[in-house]
Amino acid sequence: MRSLSVVLNPLLFLLLFGYCPSATIRPKEGWQVYSSAQDADGRCICTVVAPEQNLCSRDAKGRQLRQLLEKVQNMSQSIEVLNLRTQRDFQYIMRMESQIKGLRSKFRQIESDRKTLVNKNFQELKGKMESLQPLIPVLEQYKTDARLIIQFKEEIRNLSAVLMGIQEEMGAYDYDELQKRVLNLENRLRNCMSKLTCGKLMKITGPQTVKTSGTRFGAWMTDPQASPKNNRVWYMDSYTNNKIVKEYKSIADFVAGVESRTYNLPFKWAGTDHVVYNGSLYYNKMQSNIVVRYSFETGRVVTQRALESAGFHNVYPYTWGGFSDIDLMADELGLWAVYATNQNAGNIVISKLNPDTLQILNTWDTEYSKRNAGESFMICGTLYITNSHLTGAKVYYAYSTKTSTYEYTDIPFHNQYFHMSMLDYNARDRALYGWNNGHQVLFNVTLFHIIKTEDDS
Repeated sequence: MRSLSVVLNPLLFLLLFGYCPSATIRPKEGWQVYSSAQDADGRCICTVVAPEQNLCSRDAKGRQLRQLLEKVQNMSQSIEVLNLRTQRDFQYIMRMESQIKGLRSKFRQIESDRKTLVNKNFQELKGKMESLQPLIPVLEQYKTDARLIIQFKEEIRNLSAVLMGIQEEMGAYDYDELQKRVLNLENRLRNCMSKLTCGKLMKITGPQTVKTSGTRFGAWMTDPQASPKNNRVWYMDSYTNNKIVKEYKSIADFVAGVESRTYNLPFKWAGTDHVVYNGSLYYNKMQSNIVVRYSFETGRVVTQRALESAGFHNVYPYTWGGFSDIDLMADELGLWAVYATNQNAGNIVISKLNPDTLQILNTWDTEYSKRNAGESFMICGTLYITNSHLTGAKVYYAYSTKTSTYEYTDIPFHNQYFHMSMLDYNARDRALYGWNNGHQVLFNVTLFHIIKTEDDS
């Protein structure tokens, strides 16, 4: 049999992990659709196909497998019918039980006063007994169902014997061949994933609680620019009067509390909106609008620069306060600073920064009040803003730096521990890192993607 293949059509939209069996697919002759996906307009963009069963009709093992599947399907249908009928009869019997209890009471009355009540109660008793007559065939049906269940058990034993025989016939060679085909399919799917470009946020799921530690406020992060083998974690507890950064070699070490190194920064930080990017820590220097770049490799400040006109020290914080005036973040497109100015009436300003010099490369003024924002994060050049840091928060507003336009959104996420003081996107992990009331959590994101092929410029 031929191995599975993945067919990609260029420049079409894919909702990641989407599945659309109703898509109109025309695979090559002799092949059938195994799985497919389509965009919002119904156009097929990703299809997995496999050989039709009739290609294997001469294969004895294929015939045995089909016979096995047919038997299993027949059993499933019969069991479903039996279950529905049993449930119906059980409800009927429950009603009969109530009536039988009533009859017992009537018998007691007759015995206590035979002279005055016997005739009246006899007529009532007669009517009750007539109503219970249908119970007899119901009980007979239960006997039939019991015999049917015994037959099913015998069929299961026969099927198990058939399955064991097929497994013995397949042998190790067929298993190795099947494993090769699975690996080939996985490689093709990874190749499909590598063609995904920036996408639009559609859904947030989770959170997964990684650890519970520190105070109510803080930040933790990994480097989105690091190699896949570099999974170091950095941990910064509290939002002020601290300059100690703890480093862990991996998430596992972070959970276990095994520190690999501690850094003593030259300046204390303000807020919790720091970011590690390409081996350097970027943070807001306390009681200033100065952004500091600190190199973990050299253990020194590489550069620092003021964000002109940016409010600081709780002039324009997020809704929870905590000197969160300046939010530094990174995404697929680079390093960003989010803050507010008097010139923009306290509304959020987005600036793209040069990660080496901290010079502002470009700036966008939004119309969303910084003080009304719970938190914000960048994905693919779009700033997503939550409307609160408390329970019931959702992603309410999105501003695209590509088109300089905004839209109101309605993307809920679960604020499990009731108070979010840090929420940042990591492009390498495709996840949101959060500090949720002393809990370090992770959220998964679902993006609406564009697939590009090698033929696209």
